[in-house]
Amino acid sequence: MAMADDEQYRSPTRGRQPVSKLCRVCSDEIGYKEDGILFVACHKCGFPVCRPCYDYERSDGNQSCPQCNTRYKRHKGCPRVAGDEENSDADDSDDDLQIKNGHHDDSDMQHVTNHLENGDYNSHQQHPYNGSVEGNVAGKEFEGEKEVYSNGEWKERVEKWKVKQEKRGFLGKDNGNKDRGDDDEFLLAEARQPMWRKIPISSSKINPYRSVIVLRLIILAFFLRFRVSNPAHDAYPLWLISVICEIWFSLSWIIDQFPKWSPIIRETYLDRLSLRFEREGEPNRLAPVDVFVTTVDPVKEPPIVTANTVLSILSIDYPVDKVSCYVSDEGASMLSFDTMAETAEFARRWVPFCKKYNIEPRAPEIYFSEKIDYLKDKVLPSFVKERRSMKREYEEFKVRINALVAKSQKKPEEGWVMQDGAPWPGNDTGDHPGMIQVYLGREGALDLEGKELPRLVYVSREKRPGYPHHKKPGAMNALVRVSAVLSNAPFMLNLNCHHYINNSKAVREAMCFLMDPQVGKKLCFVQFPQRFDGIDSHDRYANRNVVLYDISMKGLDGIQGPIYVGTGCVFNRQALYGYDPPASEKRPKMTCDCWTSWCCCCCGGSRKSKTKKKSTGKSLLWGLYNKKKKMMGKSCLKKGSGPTFDLEDIEEGLEGYDEFEKSSLMSQKNFEKRLGQSPVFIASTLMEDGGLPEGTDQTLLIKEAIHVISCGYDQKTEWGKEIGWIYGSSTDDILTGLKMHCRGWKSVYCMPERAAFKGSAPINLSDRLHQVLTWAVGSVEIFFSRHCPLWYAYGGKLKWLERLAYINAIVYPFTSIPLLAYCAVPAICLLSGKFIIPTLTNIPGGWFMALLLSIIVTSVLEIRWSGVGIEDWWRSEQFWVIGGVSAHFFAVFQGLLKVITGVSTNFTVTSKAGDDAEVGELYLFKWTNLLIPPTTLIIMNIVGVVAGVSDSINNGSGSWGLLFGKLLFAFWVIAHLYPFLKGLLGKQNRTPTIIILWSILLASILSMLWVRIDPFLPKQTGPILKPCGVEC
Repeated sequence: MAMADDEQYRSPTRGRQPVSKLCRVCSDEIGYKEDGILFVACHKCGFPVCRPCYDYERSDGNQSCPQCNTRYKRHKGCPRVAGDEENSDADDSDDDLQIKNGHHDDSDMQHVTNHLENGDYNSHQQHPYNGSVEGNVAGKEFEGEKEVYSNGEWKERVEKWKVKQEKRGFLGKDNGNKDRGDDDEFLLAEARQPMWRKIPISSSKINPYRSVIVLRLIILAFFLRFRVSNPAHDAYPLWLISVICEIWFSLSWIIDQFPKWSPIIRETYLDRLSLRFEREGEPNRLAPVDVFVTTVDPVKEPPIVTANTVLSILSIDYPVDKVSCYVSDEGASMLSFDTMAETAEFARRWVPFCKKYNIEPRAPEIYFSEKIDYLKDKVLPSFVKERRSMKREYEEFKVRINALVAKSQKKPEEGWVMQDGAPWPGNDTGDHPGMIQVYLGREGALDLEGKELPRLVYVSREKRPGYPHHKKPGAMNALVRVSAVLSNAPFMLNLNCHHYINNSKAVREAMCFLMDPQVGKKLCFVQFPQRFDGIDSHDRYANRNVVLYDISMKGLDGIQGPIYVGTGCVFNRQALYGYDPPASEKRPKMTCDCWTSWCCCCCGGSRKSKTKKKSTGKSLLWGLYNKKKKMMGKSCLKKGSGPTFDLEDIEEGLEGYDEFEKSSLMSQKNFEKRLGQSPVFIASTLMEDGGLPEGTDQTLLIKEAIHVISCGYDQKTEWGKEIGWIYGSSTDDILTGLKMHCRGWKSVYCMPERAAFKGSAPINLSDRLHQVLTWAVGSVEIFFSRHCPLWYAYGGKLKWLERLAYINAIVYPFTSIPLLAYCAVPAICLLSGKFIIPTLTNIPGGWFMALLLSIIVTSVLEIRWSGVGIEDWWRSEQFWVIGGVSAHFFAVFQGLLKVITGVSTNFTVTSKAGDDAEVGELYLFKWTNLLIPPTTLIIMNIVGVVAGVSDSINNGSGSWGLLFGKLLFAFWVIAHLYPFLKGLLGKQNRTPTIIILWSILLASILSMLWVRIDPFLPKQTGPILKPCGVEC
């Protein structure tokens, strides 16, 4: 055997071509020189490195061998780099000269090649490769893969690469004589690169930001010390309230600020994703994706909006056989059902048009309404003609949808009837069976060019009286189960019905992370920022929410990942099933080569072995569970040709284990308790890579899908508790993300240059406040539940800064109470003549000015590193106050009411703007109780300003200094509430009558109270003086 092994790696002779070795860097074949000799990069240790890796290391790396750190010598045909020997020949290295001069020592070459065979590079001896070849780990699982380009595009791409490499000294003039072609060399170079990279914020921007945060923290401590130790005795109640509010604001700022300590940005490389998983001439290896769309009310969520979202999904830049779109209709509306049928028919024309001309965006309503030059970069003469034809067909499609909407306005007394004469099952929206309709797909209609289209599935889960439905979380869990039975893609994208895909490569962006061989298995989801259309240019009510999506989320991405925000998120299916992420493989500790076992350096090794022996039982149980899990998946694949799955078949996988092993494995009952009584669904959860068994009967799968959306399926299971979307709050997104992060999963924030998704938002004041109210009520519900991050899962794997972010997302509604009081303090001070600060001497005034200056500088530096516009940042600050004194304040009491009495407030679906050009709803006024607190505050402060200025005029110039401090606080409140005031006034100063009446009422009450009483006037002590009646 030793002789055979030695013969295998002997230097090749003319009559025989030996088997090539693999490169330890990129796993490609090393290859041979022109004379047939195996290429050896390092003649000292013979570490196996191929020629491209050798060239790359010399040009861009540390120019040394990864094994022995010996500097590489220049081989024939390689360009010179800095540090090469001056006396070496221009074209030949030392060993090449020896070959030419006939002095080549075969024994030396034999010695080097024998290194490869005699075990010098075994895993226990091999040093980790610490070279500078970027992405060597990420790129070692594949060889060069060519992206699908046209011939012209491919040649142009290769030429650009060659020019770039020649400038860097990578390619020489004799590059054409190499064994590999230009295409292969380009692919190999690309294959070594990762599919994404992390870009930290520049130190020149982030370090001053961190320094000012620390400085502001110190100033804040001294300021609070001064405020606590110097009470205002003549206005003690006001002073006490203001100090409590300031302490609360300080804690809120700390909780909000420190998760933004280490922000990062990520960049993806879509071409490298294609090189790895879309090899030319081979089956596409991109992972399948199931897309979920949820809709509730077709009146407030127009069907044409939902149809555009679905069309943008069906036409994404992704293999059609790997995309399935599931639309959940919570309202069981026949209008939504008919809309999906019309959408599926129109998709047969729309999808091939989008892919043929590569248009963006692929939602037809948005595309045809864009005011751009659509002839730009379009060279095909047929484009203009086909675009006009497609626009005409889309207008006809809209006419049909609008006709369906008009028809749905008048419901017949006997209920809706389908085309075949059968009554519509969803006539009673609260009591109807489950419904599933499959459109398009492999067995459905083809497009006009005869190609397959992505599958479209309409789903309406069963609802019966007496069964909880859990609103949107219940609908999402039903979609998870249905998709697992029908398609079982390993990744899932969820979108609201009004969020269309604005970037057709959005799914590919997510796959750059989720399919990464190193970190992909540990990611629970990839979150994209929410972007909106139809918002006024000034974003009066902060719908863009730039502070969250452009500042806070970047900070969280540098910790454990962003929080889930409810839409625009690609999930790992295994993470939603409640599984833990794969454990990280720890590197073996350094051990010495001492021959004595009692050496001090080896003591750690002996202790490690003892610990390992103790934990053998636990690891064995875990390994058996994993083994059973994998084996059960294989058994289901073997028996997949049958009509249904039987749990008895799954139990057959236990054969071959002894009784001890069987007792350590999950039983059939445990599976049913966790996942529900569906053998098909349970089998699908054991397939980590997704997919369905071959030969499955689609008809029987539909029947099983109907079963998993029944109203009682998730009863007495862990659905909504540990699996899927978590129940118990209207902000289920926070709970769902918290559960996964506590198990140790990580998430990623992806911000492509072109926004991945866009949607419509409520733009009038009332709808916006109701939307914020819903979110705040959900946070209060979580605060009073067992899932509150203040005390939940402290033994888990949630990082501390990530926990602070979740705490901030839960407790922010309670800030409304001190905020409301603090906004009322300036008005009371102006009306009463008192002030919360007794005296403003040099030292206190200095701390106050230092704190004010640190707040301004922090904001400026935050805007600087985040790239957020100052107007957008200011709008977010304004709406933080507007929402805090209105929706958040009501949310606290509604949440308390639900916790104490169990009375649940109804979830209100806010109407969304459907037209980008029209912002008429911005000035639409709808009276709601949420408007009472901010209206009261702004009137109080305006009246207080007038009263304070009048009082100072009457009392002379001596009171102007104290007045300045009071006015500063009052104007701070008025400036933050200014968008609210503008919304109350309406368009062209047409103030609603109710606002005028409310203002007169409040002003009158405040005036009478001020004239009648002065609660801050000190009580008189001593004898009561009465007029004597004598004129002195």
